Amino acid sequence: MAEPASPPLLEINEAEVEITAIRAQGAGGQNVNKVSSAIHLRFDIPASSLPGDVKERLLALHDSRITKAGVLVIKAQQYRTQEMNRLDALMRLHELVNSVARPPRTRRATQPSYGSKQRLRVVKSQRSETKALRGRVHDE
Repeated sequence: MAEPASPPLLEINEAEVEITAIRAQGAGGQNVNKVSSAIHLRFDIPASSLPGDVKERLLALHDSRITKAGVLVIKAQQYRTQEMNRLDALMRLHELVNSVARPPRTRRATQPSYGSKQRLRVVKSQRSETKALRGRVHDE
């Protein structure tokens, strides 16, 4: 059976994303106290224009970057330029949103097969014999 076509990737309105330049952590040489190359991206999930079900799945994620108020905070400081860090933060935002874009597949209950039941019985009887041999030794 062929996999169904994936839904089109969700677009995020740039106006809903708040981007702030901050100073990066770690070693930076001469520019460490002058250049704000790291990016702080804030995305308010409940106030966004995303579909309701996507918002729910995003807020249900146990991600430490999502605050109790539902604001996603991404800090990008991997690159040395502000523009590259900005693109990195936006890419990570898109990846997170698109990871929950498709609803999870519903689980259908199945029955164990006849063969698997038989194999389980064999394993159980072997385990029973092993444990029965662990008893005390009787002197007669």
